[in-house]
Amino acid sequence: MIDERLAQDRSFGCETIDLKQEADLADQIAAIVGVPEVDCAVDCVGFEAKGHGHDSTQEQPATVLNSIMEITRAGGQLGIPGLYVTGDPGGVDEAAKTGSLKIRIGLGWAKSHSIHTGQCLVMKYHRQLMNAILYGKIKIADAVNVEVISLKDAVKGYHDFDKGAAKKFVIDPHGMIAN
Repeated sequence: MIDERLAQDRSFGCETIDLKQEADLADQIAAIVGVPEVDCAVDCVGFEAKGHGHDSTQEQPATVLNSIMEITRAGGQLGIPGLYVTGDPGGVDEAAKTGSLKIRIGLGWAKSHSIHTGQCLVMKYHRQLMNAILYGKIKIADAVNVEVISLKDAVKGYHDFDKGAAKKFVIDPHGMIAN
C-alpha cells in the first residue's frame, strides 16, 4: 500500500498489486497470472494489517490471513511468518487485544490448505544466500534498497522505517562501509 515500496519492487521485476485500489484482489491477481488464484501465499504483514480499498487506512488484523485463504488454490500452502502476538493492548477491539482474530479457518480447512506459522527458517538458507551474494548471483542490497546511515542519523532512519520507507537502513557507527 506504500507507493514507494511498490515502485521499488517493480524496479527489479516484481509484479505488484496496490491494495489501496477498490478492485477485487482475485481480479488483480487474474490480471497478472491469468487465473484468480495462486499456488501458495505468504503473510509477511501480521497483526498490524490494514484493510483493502476504501478500508486501506483502517487496521484489520485478520485481513491478510483471510485474503490469502481466499486466493490460494485448493491444496495450496500458506506461509505465515508475519508477526501475530498473544496480546496487543493497542488492538482495535477486545478480541485483537488478546490475540484473537476473526479468521475464516473453515475456508482454509475446506480448501485443504497447509498452513505453516512462526518465524522464517532463515538459518536454513544462510549459506546459499551468502554464496549467491559473494559470487554476484544476486544484488541483495539493490533489491532491498539499502541505505547506509551514520549512528547520528539512526533516529531518523527508525522514524522513516516506521513510516514504511522502501529501504533498509544499515547503521554504520564508525563510517567503515564504503558507499
